[in-house]
Amino acid sequence: VQLQASGGGLVQAGGSLRLSCAASGRTFSRYVMGWFRQAPGKEREFVATISWSGGSTYYVDSVKGRFTISRDNAKNTVALQMNNLKPEDTAVYYCAARSGSNHYNRDLDVDYWGQGTQVTVSS
Repeated sequence: VQLQASGGGLVQAGGSLRLSCAASGRTFSRYVMGWFRQAPGKEREFVATISWSGGSTYYVDSVKGRFTISRDNAKNTVALQMNNLKPEDTAVYYCAARSGSNHYNRDLDVDYWGQGTQVTVSS
């Protein structure tokens, strides 16, 4: 699976951005898709994952109620809608994929990574 993330940019605090990740391959629907992020000087951290069907999602506590992960298996895409952005959300955001049905929140559990897209939130 090849992943191509897009949609990052510069936004003021309180604003919104929508990240998108396009995946190649015919088995996209058999991957649990996710987003991670890495802020300057920090380790990469889990943000959200979504199940095959989209029926179950998990989020890191710091984004609950503000971010929404979704997927469209017909279009092989996964999105991250980010609302009420805060300066601490500034990071490079990575799309991730893991085969199987289990959710994940660790780097080492990811099978495929996208190239990353920069999100900068100004105060």
